[in-house]
Amino acid sequence: MKRRSRARRQRATPAVLQRLKPHETAAVLSRLLEARPELASEAEEIARSLLRQSQYEDIATELENEVRALDYDVLNARAGGHERGYVEPTEAAWEILEETVEPFLDDLKRHLELGFKTEALEICQGLVLGCYRLSEREGGDVLGWAPDFPAEVAANAVEIWRTGGGDSKRRGGGGGETLPLSAAFMSMIPKWIPMIGRLRKETK
Repeated sequence: MKRRSRARRQRATPAVLQRLKPHETAAVLSRLLEARPELASEAEEIARSLLRQSQYEDIATELENEVRALDYDVLNARAGGHERGYVEPTEAAWEILEETVEPFLDDLKRHLELGFKTEALEICQGLVLGCYRLSEREGGDVLGWAPDFPAEVAANAVEIWRTGGGDSKRRGGGGGETLPLSAAFMSMIPKWIPMIGRLRKETK
């Protein structure tokens, strides 16, 4: 009887793990590594493999989709009269868009800090390509109030890669190097070639 109950619990475990929230999964991993420190190396390798799965086309598409999904309901909730005063639609649009792209830029910085230079380049290219497409095609209701936003984010992404995240004491990424964008990639952003070309060659 006990053996059968133990078997049922073992079969149920994967289902429980699959339904955990991200912070709960992180807590489980932390406790597991505390109890089984010999698994740290294996966990490190799995983490590295996950961080190396970034593809710039996928990142560009994800960025485009998130920005285009922002509609007038989102804008109206931020713009207009509020307790802090009146907020112009343009100001609200920039705030919303900055919050939307912030996780992408943070991910770029995180990869640079970890020394994943190749993967950081993929994220940087994804940001640049996604922003270019948003500037060239309909970008959704919110972006219509901030047409210069895509170019600014693209420039910011290039700067982050080039300086290694902006920390002069620990340049984990480009560290002042020229951003290695291929001719094939540059052909995908033809109108931005002068801008990106200038930014990628700047030195601090």
